[in-house]
Amino acid sequence: MRKISLFLVSLGLAATTFIFQSCLNDDDNDYSVAYPNALVTVKPNADNTSFCMQLEDNLPMLWPVNMRESPFGAKEVRALINFREPTDAELKNGGIIAGYTNVYVNWMDSILTKPMAENFGEEQNREIYGKDPVEIVNDWVTVAEDGYLTLRIRTRWGFTKHHLSLVHRTDVDTPYHVTFYHDAEGDNGDRVGDALVAFNLAGLPDTQGETVDLTLEWESFSGPKTTKFKYCTRKASGAQPTAMERATEKNIE
Repeated sequence: MRKISLFLVSLGLAATTFIFQSCLNDDDNDYSVAYPNALVTVKPNADNTSFCMQLEDNLPMLWPVNMRESPFGAKEVRALINFREPTDAELKNGGIIAGYTNVYVNWMDSILTKPMAENFGEEQNREIYGKDPVEIVNDWVTVAEDGYLTLRIRTRWGFTKHHLSLVHRTDVDTPYHVTFYHDAEGDNGDRVGDALVAFNLAGLPDTQGETVDLTLEWESFSGPKTTKFKYCTRKASGAQPTAMERATEKNIE
């Protein structure tokens, strides 16, 4: 299975403009396997005898006909994948699961997936979690979906591990406000590069099925910035198929 670097080549991501419908409707499957064409949540069952993948909130789960176990174990993670529509033979060997979209996974690579950090108030947060600048890249992988906030970030890198944190700001006057913190650990490298990180938003108040504005703030190279995402609390995934039902350079933390 192919493993791609967490530091993503800007040109590569820019070239990846495929969306779910175009992938499924592309009869000749004439798209490159070198780049990811989906961002998913990998959801294994309790003993990782099977797994499925959530693409977007309102789309069916993806069922990988050519993989039985998640390569990331029983842990739920966000991941980049490259997939295609399976052939009839692959469907026969992999099993067709009702209510799922059957796919053939060419490769997948996990994204750093973390819970939110504890809030100590803005001043202490900056001391604990860092106050080094970072840019949030407006990109197809910068998105709030399926209970996660996934961010493509850009900053200067050397050879020291950077620490990334997201805090639910319970000390502000809105329940859906989070702050991203970056601790470069004194690393003043001269190489500009990108990385991906996903944060589980389970600690936010339940939106009760409503879509609300989620405000993200961070310290950029030009000063404080904010942006907003449309956010709805993750819906229950429901029961997953079991295995019996089948017919057959990371320096962030």
